[in-house]
Amino acid sequence: MSRTPLWHAIATSLTQDIADTRYTPGDKLPTEAELSARFGVNRHTVRRALADLAEQGLVHARRGSGVFVTPRPTDYPIGKRVRFHQNLRAAGRLPGKEMLSLETRRADATEAEALALPPGAQVHVSQGLSLADGQPIALFISAFPADPLPHLPEALQRLRSVTAALTECGIPDYTRASTRVSAVLADATQALHLRLTEGDPLLRSVAINVDPDGRPVEYGLCWFAGDRVTLTLSD
Repeated sequence: MSRTPLWHAIATSLTQDIADTRYTPGDKLPTEAELSARFGVNRHTVRRALADLAEQGLVHARRGSGVFVTPRPTDYPIGKRVRFHQNLRAAGRLPGKEMLSLETRRADATEAEALALPPGAQVHVSQGLSLADGQPIALFISAFPADPLPHLPEALQRLRSVTAALTECGIPDYTRASTRVSAVLADATQALHLRLTEGDPLLRSVAINVDPDGRPVEYGLCWFAGDRVTLTLSD
């Protein structure tokens, strides 16, 4: 009777660990040395087991960082009405936001053009992370016209939702006027925030949202972790 190869037994054990949520999507697995000690084998055997998991798409290696459980991509529709919390809940994920900065300053040339503002106009700018089940999936920067929305920063800080904050400030609805999506590579800062490795693929979205009268109310840039989000187009 043939014996089960050690690497196969280790791969099966780690697969069960992932199924039992001992290691969840995005988690880093123990190092090769730690796994070698756990199973009483050499690193070559552990490496063969990890290669098998990678072939199954269960894990992926990040150069210089280790081996991670492959995240389950989140479907994120992009249409006329893009609502972060609603989209995540519809995908069966728990939405969350982490605010990194919030300031009011003079609009730069790109922001002023996108928001149809005169030179020197003020904008509220928020930067933060969008989370799904506690894991960062996107880094965002949004600019809003300051003059018609004087109380927006306080509402954003308290509500952590653009839709809810705009509603409280007198804009009960807004729609997407334009969206541009491109593929880019993560720089060092983006990688740090998104818990990625510098050079990992990102999906970059540049969008303008308008109120029911067609006036721009948000100019947003968003960098989605390429392996955690599937952008889908809808009307």
